[in-house]
Amino acid sequence: MACPYFLPIEKLEGAWPHPHRLPLGCGWKGQCTAPGHEGEVPSGEELREFCNLGYAHGCARFPHDRTWDSVRFGARILGKNGDGAADSNGSENTFASGRIQIRYICEHDHRPAAQGTLVFDAQSKCDQAHPDPRLQRMAECFLQSYLDKMKRGEAEPAIA
Repeated sequence: MACPYFLPIEKLEGAWPHPHRLPLGCGWKGQCTAPGHEGEVPSGEELREFCNLGYAHGCARFPHDRTWDSVRFGARILGKNGDGAADSNGSENTFASGRIQIRYICEHDHRPAAQGTLVFDAQSKCDQAHPDPRLQRMAECFLQSYLDKMKRGEAEPAIA
């Protein structure tokens, strides 16, 4: 679960012992978007302790009044018709279908506060962008990490 006020920009290598377990699939550098702190660049410690992990109550920038505390993501490959069903020949879908659904859940006080899905094509373009650019960017980063893991054979394609 990433901090909802974190805007990831580029991958951050070598800061975690198990980067594949992080909410966005690896560590990220980026900027803070919390009110009054827009554009500030978090320190390495803040990136490790708060930005990449969510529930950043110890972060001095984390607003007291907020809608979300964290955001989590999951991915699944969709069938060619977009429903996750098997292809017409009866075989399971692969990424050759060219569409991946990213599900997001925004939490507040460890409970779901908002949820939805974003669908990306094989070129990582989103069918309909989320109205919150932070959440959209986090989903794009999660997708990039997910696809990188699949290429390395470290992730199984989740097929519904």
